[in-house]
Amino acid sequence: MRLFGPLHLALLAAILAAGFLLVMLCRRVVAARRMVRLLLGAGLALNELGRWAFRYSHEGLHLRNLPLQLCDVTLWMTVAACLTLAPALVEFAYFAGLAGAAMALITPDLWSPWPSYPAVYFFVAHGGIAIGIAALVFGGIAPLRKGAVWRAFGMLLAYAAVLGAFNAVCGANFMYLCRKPANPSLLTLFGPWPLYLVGGAALGLGLFWLLWLPVRPRRGL
Repeated sequence: MRLFGPLHLALLAAILAAGFLLVMLCRRVVAARRMVRLLLGAGLALNELGRWAFRYSHEGLHLRNLPLQLCDVTLWMTVAACLTLAPALVEFAYFAGLAGAAMALITPDLWSPWPSYPAVYFFVAHGGIAIGIAALVFGGIAPLRKGAVWRAFGMLLAYAAVLGAFNAVCGANFMYLCRKPANPSLLTLFGPWPLYLVGGAALGLGLFWLLWLPVRPRRGL
């Protein structure tokens, strides 16, 4: 798939359109909110379990293909947020999930050509994260609390620290903490390891603040 080619742009447009329609539905039809969030949570979970069945039946289960990437975690956080509306889960899913999924969708790191199942799954999963969180927060189902941006960023740094230790022990590269992805991405702009980690963290915090601006409470941070 060519980056920002016709197919890539069409997929991005479809995800944006689906998210916009669901947000409008939730804002205008309060009675539909529960059904929307439960269907989104269940759909994301079933899609992910299907991917596990496909992947592990082909690759087997080993340390380097464990579901520990940030998008794996934020997907299940999004599922849990949709099903439970727990404030901490909604916060982390909103900031880390929406920022991470958006970056993945804009610069997809595909290892299989379109329209193979792994490529289709990639856009369904990452698009589903963005749509699910947009419905929860922008649809008015689960407003964020004061201080949400700092709590979510702290949770992200804590997870990255734990995963970095796991990578060092096991020789893995979850969250691209040890080396950048092979395909072009925003991390390419920040130089070699470990400089791109600092740049990536700063970019992440900047994205968190941009996401915070339209949803923050009027008083306080």
